[in-house]
Amino acid sequence: MSGSTAAELIKMIRRPANWAMVGVALMLAMTFTYLAPYAGVAGAESGMPGNDRGLAALLPDQLVGNSVAGLPVFVGGIALVIGVLAVGGEYGWGTWKTLLTQGPSRLTVYAGKLAAIAVACLVLVASLFATGAVASAIIASVEDQALNWPSLGDLALGLGAGWLIAVMWAALGALLAIAMRGVALPLGLGMVWMLVVQNLLASIAAPLIDWVGELQKGLPGPNAGSLVSSLGAPGGTPGVSELVGSGQATLVVAGYLVAFVAVGALILRRRDVV
Repeated sequence: MSGSTAAELIKMIRRPANWAMVGVALMLAMTFTYLAPYAGVAGAESGMPGNDRGLAALLPDQLVGNSVAGLPVFVGGIALVIGVLAVGGEYGWGTWKTLLTQGPSRLTVYAGKLAAIAVACLVLVASLFATGAVASAIIASVEDQALNWPSLGDLALGLGAGWLIAVMWAALGALLAIAMRGVALPLGLGMVWMLVVQNLLASIAAPLIDWVGELQKGLPGPNAGSLVSSLGAPGGTPGVSELVGSGQATLVVAGYLVAFVAVGALILRRRDVV
């Protein structure tokens, strides 16, 4: 498995699309977590209509919540794309046969891909924390505010939770790629679920239909939103709401991760790869 993992990591590093996805995630996070809210704060100070989050929400002590806030929807969608590309690209290029004729079994190759995806998700989440730290430190310095950072324990907890959510979405992307043997359709369906269906359920269906509100408590997106909410993610961020406790949210997200991995392995093992 170590050989498969190393090979997959090399492929992921050399694919510009993966780095582009990380860049898009960082751009979205910086724009909507720091730049736009800070512009609103500056506008309020100058007498223009401002932002209701306030300066305190942009300072270093809020780093954990700000860094994981995008994972239930937007950054989670980026992780899903990474998972789809890592697995679905083999179908598009017709390279599954080449991989499997070199010796490793299907499940060994699959495990190597998942390990590489997990490393990529760790890089993604760590990058969010690093750029957030830089942005919040700059804002604090400009505004002459104290640099009060979260504790190492809080940082580790936030990084771990963010990594768990990102890997779950990436595993869903890998599952969709295996089930549909490609890239385009899994990407389309995955993004429709992430960006449209989840938001429609939360904002329209759940307030009107009781059983939909209860159903949400068992879905991956709302549980991811509850988990990041417990870590201080700002309310009003798409997908962030405290529907369940942090313990249940963690177990549900972990359960979906295991289920996505297991179903993907079952399909890949039993069905022809071409």
